[in-house]
Amino acid sequence: MKAGRWNVSNKYNLTEGSVLKKLLLVAFPLIGSQVIQMTYNLTDMFWLGRLSSDAVAASGTAGMYMLISLSIMMIGRMGAEIGVAQHTGRQEPEIAKAYAKNSLTLTAIIGLVLAGLYAFGRGPLIGFFGIQEAHVASAAETYLLIVALGIPFTFITAVVTGIYNGSGNAKVPFRINCVGVAINVLLDPILIFPLNMGIAGAAVATAVAQVAACVLSLVALAASKSSPFPGFRPSLKLNGNYVKQILKWSIPIAAEGFLFTFMSMFVSRFVAGFGAAAISAQRIGSQIENLSWLIGGAFSSALTAFVGQNYGAKKWDRIDRGYRAGLLIMAVWGVAVAALMFFGAHFLFNIFLPNAPAELAIGVSFLRILSISQLFICFESAAMGAFRGLGQTVHPSIISAITNISRVLLAWGLMNTSLGLNGIWLSLTIGSSVRGLWMLLGYSHCAKKQYARKCRR
Repeated sequence: MKAGRWNVSNKYNLTEGSVLKKLLLVAFPLIGSQVIQMTYNLTDMFWLGRLSSDAVAASGTAGMYMLISLSIMMIGRMGAEIGVAQHTGRQEPEIAKAYAKNSLTLTAIIGLVLAGLYAFGRGPLIGFFGIQEAHVASAAETYLLIVALGIPFTFITAVVTGIYNGSGNAKVPFRINCVGVAINVLLDPILIFPLNMGIAGAAVATAVAQVAACVLSLVALAASKSSPFPGFRPSLKLNGNYVKQILKWSIPIAAEGFLFTFMSMFVSRFVAGFGAAAISAQRIGSQIENLSWLIGGAFSSALTAFVGQNYGAKKWDRIDRGYRAGLLIMAVWGVAVAALMFFGAHFLFNIFLPNAPAELAIGVSFLRILSISQLFICFESAAMGAFRGLGQTVHPSIISAITNISRVLLAWGLMNTSLGLNGIWLSLTIGSSVRGLWMLLGYSHCAKKQYARKCRR
């Protein structure tokens, strides 16, 4: 190990010390970051809900493409997170740094290409949903154009987050996210109402916050005392060997996320056939359901870092104990969210659309039906994180692909029964439940049969 080039303190060394303490050390800042992400989304929903339900529907439609961008963003983030975590465990700082640099350059290029695609192709992209109200479709195009400009910055921030997560230090990204969300929270009401920018104001606020977070992330990585790579400088060069491994790890994850979102777009198109009120209800309900998805994602990333470092150090027993601890925590959280969504559905929905009885009725049904699947979503998050820490990304992606395609077919079938819109909600909860249970059993089978070291194939 070369002196002066490695800055991962023993505090963030996940291969030593109390398993639960080290897991929570990574998880808590990640949870904070995910809460910040929820605040990003809910801030827009809160103010746009007071503008009109049509504004919520428009941003929700454009938001489907932003979810696709988040899936593609995983190429860089997971390449950095897995590469840095495993080589931190192996005490190979130069290799970890190389993964960080190549992930950053690769994701910047991808982000620029995607931003151009969204900006210039926004008409046909929004037209895919077949929105009945022309003014809603037009507003969705405007929103997509503006937020597309922030995509490259978001991608870069995500890779820096992955670098810090992989090193075991999730505090710095959390602090940066706090600054970003503060900017968004302050700008949203000002741009939407006093400056009368409407939905465009919400998009501008989001884009400005994303640019600020990106700048702060790069500065922190280069100059912060807590950076795992002090003096880090991005490079325009790509190394084929590192890029190949990054893509091997991350393409299945990105493809899984892309397919999930693409299939969700078909579901959203089904929902659009029931009118703008249904679109608004789904958009807000999905943000509330993120209590499971985002917090689950935080623990998933924490387990990726924990398992990745211990996999690199070949400490198989710590991997097993860390996974079991994470699974138990996720199970408790899943039950709590399910109870909140079922019993607090009316209260939660009324916060965002207080004077919209049609949307409220649809939203309450949405939350109560989807509450059934929250425990399984949390199971999925824990198993997914453990799989990724091992560098095993194909198996969970296959599970996700099969269940995502199946739920679209199920949605189409159930919505044409007497269940109508509730049939779509039921298909979503069945799909999530099956996927979560399958992921849980899949990881358990892999761990028992091959154990961690052999679970690479």
